[in-house]
Amino acid sequence: MPNRKLHSSAVVNIEDLRRLAQRRVPRSVFDYLDGGADAEITLAENCRAFREVTFRPRSAVAVYNCKTAVRVLGHELAFPAILAPVSYGRLMHPGGEIAVARAAGKAGIVYAVPTISGHNMEDVKGASTGPLWYQLYLIGGRAAAEGAIDRARRAGYSALVLTVDTPLAGKRERDPRNGMKELLGSALLPKARFLPNILAHPRWLTSFLLDGGVPKLGNVVIPGKGPMNLVDVGAALSHAGASWEDLRWIREIWPGPIVAKGVLTGDDARRAVDEGAAAVVVSNHGGRQLDCVSPSLHALPEIVAAVGGQVEVLMDGGVRRGSDIAKAICVGARAVLIGRAYGYGLAAAGEAGVARAIKILKDDLDLTLTLLGCPSIDHLDASYIGSAQRK
Repeated sequence: MPNRKLHSSAVVNIEDLRRLAQRRVPRSVFDYLDGGADAEITLAENCRAFREVTFRPRSAVAVYNCKTAVRVLGHELAFPAILAPVSYGRLMHPGGEIAVARAAGKAGIVYAVPTISGHNMEDVKGASTGPLWYQLYLIGGRAAAEGAIDRARRAGYSALVLTVDTPLAGKRERDPRNGMKELLGSALLPKARFLPNILAHPRWLTSFLLDGGVPKLGNVVIPGKGPMNLVDVGAALSHAGASWEDLRWIREIWPGPIVAKGVLTGDDARRAVDEGAAAVVVSNHGGRQLDCVSPSLHALPEIVAAVGGQVEVLMDGGVRRGSDIAKAICVGARAVLIGRAYGYGLAAAGEAGVARAIKILKDDLDLTLTLLGCPSIDHLDASYIGSAQRK
């Protein structure tokens, strides 16, 4: 897709990128990115929670060139956003995780590289000009995870993100309907009924085939067997859930900070702190795991209160605008993780699409701060939002 279209009046928000992505990739790939678990109630509530928050701007205050930079785990970020680990990026675009890492580095923010990645972590690190975190699933057991942790350390990843809310993958009903498992499988016959939709996206299909088709999981190397085959997410995550005991084990072999991702209660947040986490991510996995849980924004105050400033608190889920980032900061987050927002950009146009998504969010945040009369991201607090949302 020509860059001029990405920067035209046709692409002014994340929803515009979502529509472009929906047109470019097959339904199975788009719905993997776009969908949630069960009835997708939590998926919708994550976004609705932000829409319910109202601002209280300061009048007769003219502030310009507002400061958006923030430090997270020792990194100076251009604005309080981190690109979350989104699996199967190479199915969305051949550039996959390499394209995301390049865009994040150029924008001055962190990217958390997923375990379920089409590109090896060393290649992703080599393509990046900025800091990278590595998201860890215990796929393949501790032996495979230990190898990945050692590789991440040697490659120069600065933090591990341990996802703690995925003992199994949630029931994502769009995936079996649209043939995600069949797309990833090697058998041809099961793909037959999904071929019309795949063939209706010739540009994606051409790039997918030229890229070699379905890649292996280069970040999951099983001792004595080699890299794991890329299979459907349900099979990949089966029996790969992380426990607090695993966090203690990782703490012993990983010298850097550990981020516990997938916390929704104060008790779990305090447990993560006790087990050595340097940060927690308030997250319901983008509504992709257990449906009908609290929106991340609603759970955030409890976690902030529970950790009492001992560790940094991040959040993800439902962030589609820069104003959403500002709201999360007001409620108590240090920064947010964004997933679908940049995933739509990746599916639409590779690195250029990711860069466009980041710019949309950054520009929107700049405008929000200016209109709030707030000179710096550090000044945002609960006084800038309605009283109903300050709890």
